[in-house]
Amino acid sequence: MKRTKTIIILIIIVSVFGSALFYLWQKNQEDPKTYTSESPTEETIILKTVATGNIVPKEEVLIKPNISGVIEKVFIEAGEYVEQGDLIAQIKVIPNASTLTSAKNNIATNQTALQTAQINLQTQQANYDRQKALFEKGVISANDFESVSNAYLQSKQSVEQAKINVNSANQNYDIIKTGTTSGLGNIAQTQVRATVSGMVLDVPVKAGNQVIEANNFNEGTSIASLADVKQMIFEGKVDESEVGKIKEGLPLEITVGAIENKTFEAVLDYIAPKGVAENGAIQFEIKGTLQKIDSTFIRAGLSANASIILDKVEKVLAIKEALVQYDEETKAPYVEVEVGDQTFERKDITLGLSDGIVVEVKSGLSKSDKIKVWNQLEGVPDYAQ
Repeated sequence: MKRTKTIIILIIIVSVFGSALFYLWQKNQEDPKTYTSESPTEETIILKTVATGNIVPKEEVLIKPNISGVIEKVFIEAGEYVEQGDLIAQIKVIPNASTLTSAKNNIATNQTALQTAQINLQTQQANYDRQKALFEKGVISANDFESVSNAYLQSKQSVEQAKINVNSANQNYDIIKTGTTSGLGNIAQTQVRATVSGMVLDVPVKAGNQVIEANNFNEGTSIASLADVKQMIFEGKVDESEVGKIKEGLPLEITVGAIENKTFEAVLDYIAPKGVAENGAIQFEIKGTLQKIDSTFIRAGLSANASIILDKVEKVLAIKEALVQYDEETKAPYVEVEVGDQTFERKDITLGLSDGIVVEVKSGLSKSDKIKVWNQLEGVPDYAQ
């Protein structure tokens, strides 16, 4: 009897031990993780690269004097709007003594030449009158009289040219001395006027400053800079790693740091053919013309960022790029779709445009599918993953 009890007890112990082993083996076969899932969404995906730069006028005109001297008065200030022909500044001419003396000597030389030409004309006129009387009497031939007539006409032309030279020398003297002369009227060189209409961006001179005229050897002193602030461009630079991805005509989205919550549209219309080395990298200059800024005043020189739209798809089925897995052998993309409670099966998909966060799904999924979040972090809230 005792032996039977012992056998029964042993059988019970072995059964309990076996059941425990089976339970532990079964639990070991189960996946200890509980996976969450996400469904595809409808998204607009934009692939873009960013360039930094400034907002500058499309055309900035520098106003420079036509004569050297000292600024006597400035009639404008930065921020004012001027029309073409408006008076900007008045220049007081300080003549150079050497140049003034040379101009005086030139007047004397031309006056002497005029006197000589007038004496010669008197001589030629007397000879002409005498030869004309002889020709009319038939004493001299027509050929001889023609020669005398030509000499007389040349003398008259010489006198006229000498008068012009004297007048020109006098005007040159007046211009050197005062900056203007009689007959110039509104084009007096001492008056600096706007050559275009626009806003005054800068007036780098003030009364008393000396200015130099623009010529072949000197750029001249800038008295003011004007620009049409309704025609602004973005001027920036992109890295050599990005320049191969962009081309003229691409749309830009411009954000200006000083203007919050506003984006300006632009078109990329220039990419520099040659790069410049900056901080160990090659940078290429780009320019884009801003569109529709009539209602917003953008100050020249403001810092800005340009998002260059490389590609864009609207209202497409998309998933987070982190949900995509890749076959180890074929590298083909796939996801795991939920088919039951914590049961998933593989589905191959075809991907489209990606912005690095979400990716377009061209085929293989529907909007109702629930995709396994295969790389979720344990103990981390969803918003932090």
